[in-house]
Amino acid sequence: MKTLQFITVVVSLVLSTPLVAQEDLVNTDDGYAAEGYDVVAYFEGEAEKGKNDYSVTHDGVSYRFATKERMMTFKKEPKKYIPQYGGFCAYAIADGKRVGINPKRFKIQDGRLYLFYDSWGANTLKKWNEEGPEMLQKKADKNWEEITRKQKM
Repeated sequence: MKTLQFITVVVSLVLSTPLVAQEDLVNTDDGYAAEGYDVVAYFEGEAEKGKNDYSVTHDGVSYRFATKERMMTFKKEPKKYIPQYGGFCAYAIADGKRVGINPKRFKIQDGRLYLFYDSWGANTLKKWNEEGPEMLQKKADKNWEEITRKQKM
């Protein structure tokens, strides 16, 4: 009987581990990706807070939108609009760290959404642009691959 209980606990832990790891790989401050900002609006050059009436969950992550049209646009092609690096600060990921964001600081680069931290004089979007977006993107891509690999272990 004890062996069966032990096996049940081990199987439960193994099966639940990927779900926990996925949650840790997405920045969901306030319960939503991009702190509840409309990820489609970024591609229109705007940082706009989403509304409770227009929300959708994709791959276990909740997103808000300012309009029904943007929500429907996201539903058609969600991968296009999902922030890079789980919605953590792209500049910090290039340095191997997961840091929150200021949802008003963003950049669309090569058709992808990058979010940045900006507080107390640390404007990481400005640093990203000054230090070389292409080089930092390559570093961030490599670091994110390592972060996700370790998280899934």
